[in-house]
Amino acid sequence: MNLTNVSAVVTGGASGLGGATAQALAAAGAKVAIIDLNVAAAQDMAVKIGGVAITCDVADPDAAEQAFAAVAAAHGPARVLVNCAGIGTPGRVVGREGPLGLPAFDKVVRVNLIGTFNMLRVAANEMSKLDPLEDGERGVIINTASVAAFDGQIGQAAYAASKAGVAGMTLPIARELARFGIRIMTIAPGLFLTPMLRSLPEEIQKSLGDSVPYPSRLGAPEEYAALALHIVANRMLNGETIRLDGALRMAAK
Repeated sequence: MNLTNVSAVVTGGASGLGGATAQALAAAGAKVAIIDLNVAAAQDMAVKIGGVAITCDVADPDAAEQAFAAVAAAHGPARVLVNCAGIGTPGRVVGREGPLGLPAFDKVVRVNLIGTFNMLRVAANEMSKLDPLEDGERGVIINTASVAAFDGQIGQAAYAASKAGVAGMTLPIARELARFGIRIMTIAPGLFLTPMLRSLPEEIQKSLGDSVPYPSRLGAPEEYAALALHIVANRMLNGETIRLDGALRMAAK
């Protein structure tokens, strides 16, 4: 898909992987809407790339529909959705104070899995009504899983389950949306230099980067963004989860 003047949405687009992707999409000519709960950061990014900022709880069905209506009003119906919004709160199943509280597990799954599905279901519905482009393509949806979906660590039960769900729904949704000319792909990043990792001491950042076989460093958000743009451009990429991890396989802890 040629991104010139195409309406694109990035959830979690105020920073990290989403921020880099929003910038890359804008640089490629897209009209980008940033959906994020961090209002100030989203507005700053929107100003930086000439886009719009929209506040939305990605797991709220009404808020999702309102957000895409706002996108359509500003830029036209979205043809590209990149879901980067997510949380990674850790918690052991059995800790010092007993079993993990169910609300803690529920919150991670609600944001990462239900939130991803909520946004893509609304986006896909809008895309299905658009005029087809080359090869009958109407839209592209990119979700974000994690290597934790495949080799989650101790304390990542909720996070790994949520991201495994994102990876697991990719193929069946791609098969369903194929009749509309809508593609869906998932990226499963390894260790990337996101705001969460930037907050760690430099020695810990280096240790984490050294654990990656090659290149032995933390991934740059721009590398995620580059893959997202390639997915948009390459129409044969559909229904698959791509690990973006430098051959990393996570240890148990």
